[in-house]
Amino acid sequence: MGSNTRPINISNGDENVKSKNQLKKEEKQLAKAEKKGQIKAQNVSVDVEQDISDISKGKYGILAMIQSSEISSKTFVDIKNLTTALANNSVWLRCRLHTSRAKGKQCFMVVRQQQWSVQILSVVSDTISKQFVKFCSNISKESIMDIKGKVMITPSQIDSCTQKDVELHVEELWVVSQAANQLPLLIEDASRPVKADDDQDGLNIKVNQDTRLDNRVIDLRTPANQAIFRLEAAVCKLFRDILTDKGFVEIHTPKLINAPSEGGANVFTVSYFKGSAYLAQSPQFYKQMAIAADFDKVFTVGAVFRAEDSNTHRHLTEFVGLDMEMAFKYHYHEVVDVIGSTFTQMFKGLRDNYKKEIDDVCQQYQVEPFKFLDPPLKLEFPTAINMLREAGIDVGYEDDLSTPNEKLLGRLIKAKYDTDFYILDKYPLAVRPFYTMPDPDSEIASNSYDMFMRGEEILSGAQRIHDPNYLTERVKHHGVDVGKIAAYIDAFRYGCPPHAGGGIGLERVVMLYLGLDNIRKTSMFPRDPKRLTP
Repeated sequence: MGSNTRPINISNGDENVKSKNQLKKEEKQLAKAEKKGQIKAQNVSVDVEQDISDISKGKYGILAMIQSSEISSKTFVDIKNLTTALANNSVWLRCRLHTSRAKGKQCFMVVRQQQWSVQILSVVSDTISKQFVKFCSNISKESIMDIKGKVMITPSQIDSCTQKDVELHVEELWVVSQAANQLPLLIEDASRPVKADDDQDGLNIKVNQDTRLDNRVIDLRTPANQAIFRLEAAVCKLFRDILTDKGFVEIHTPKLINAPSEGGANVFTVSYFKGSAYLAQSPQFYKQMAIAADFDKVFTVGAVFRAEDSNTHRHLTEFVGLDMEMAFKYHYHEVVDVIGSTFTQMFKGLRDNYKKEIDDVCQQYQVEPFKFLDPPLKLEFPTAINMLREAGIDVGYEDDLSTPNEKLLGRLIKAKYDTDFYILDKYPLAVRPFYTMPDPDSEIASNSYDMFMRGEEILSGAQRIHDPNYLTERVKHHGVDVGKIAAYIDAFRYGCPPHAGGGIGLERVVMLYLGLDNIRKTSMFPRDPKRLTP
């Protein structure tokens, strides 16, 4: 391993003729610097040198920067695979230093790979020098290291690590990439369990949200965050796999458009050559055009932009949309049932296949397990209004639900039906977009629906108007410029099947499934009215 290190080149830049004494002095300084270069770098303060008396010479130090100059034959083991089955075997790890603690002639370290961790022991012995142990104790937290060590069974479980039954006794240790000595936040602080009485617990060091988001690269290393974004990836995978199995085709739609897709003002305007364009509020028009193009069932996963100055726990100006659209034969409930079953299949997939990740989140955030019915609960909008009225809330049948009323309704439904997921059907036409099909049997209702998790909306959908003349009439009714969406309306002039669909916010689904309190916890690099970095 020592062959992988090289001394730091030192040049004094002086080309003048020098005296013999001066040359001899510089030679000694250079030799000393070369020795120190193997165990000392910018951020590791070590006051010992690897000299001939160091029995561990060549077994530890700072690796030269890896520039792909050679291919190594080393085989590395993942921390999650370190079990008692590997006892007494020597293995290589590439890992990150989580914590270290020097005690006498030994140094205890905890190292991580993503959400997995194991204890490392370096102790002075016939093969490990005191210089080696001191070097280990001075490595800065979060540095990346290559460690060779023997897997040993521990006499008692190590509760602070995921690998509780084994530890590694160091044989070699090389620093691959050093972290700064001063970190903007500590992983152990950012990983502390959030308790109901935290405000009264002065000993519990908390990291506030802005500090986390300003230093997101470090914050994302916590076990809970590692799990959250693996679960988010799982939701995308399940969404894709479930719909593909149902015969849907994944499409990709433009994000630069010539007119607001929802007909509203909450759009970002961008310079587009000599004119202007808009960032898409949804893939709505293009999903419908794909149905008109005979794709029958389509879905898309992509960025959605909303220029809403909403600084709430559940709003972002850019989020990931999971959108779907489907042709049906005679009734839009054919589509509602497909969407509902897609959700229940996703929930089952998360519950059955991602228990470890869910448990990791629950270690930090105390939440109740997510409950759902299969098939999902479906209520009509007037029924929901009646439930709110019985609870003393004055709300009309033609009104949209406010956020507080949605949350109250969620609690009422949970108490009555024991489910965190449900569908509200037949929303008032007045609160829906121009392309929503009115209910033919009602003067105020529409063929539209929202879906909820823990009392918060995560999908908005409807039967779309597929008749171009009727669509034009509704466009004018909403005061939208027909000319700006002429291509969209024209898509229905050549025959289009009846269809319906919906749009889902990925970050909201993950936030509410896990019972988290803020959508910024489920957005890797969130964008809101006050945040455009990192």
